[in-house]
Amino acid sequence: MQVRFQGRDHDVAVECAENTTVRAALAQAGILASTVIVSFEGVVLPHATTLNAETTLLVTTVSSGG
Repeated sequence: MQVRFQGRDHDVAVECAENTTVRAALAQAGILASTVIVSFEGVVLPHATTLNAETTLLVTTVSSGG
């Protein structure tokens, strides 16, 4: 199944097996999970969420500093 990550800093699609976690799909896409928040239809998804269908997810880069 195809998982697409879209956002200001990312626009990439990867082929994943069913029951792949958001974290694993991010890694496959080359996106460091600790730097982003992933959401679907306005709902933030924990990185442990399993994906069971083709989908497009919004990726928001988290920035911090002092």
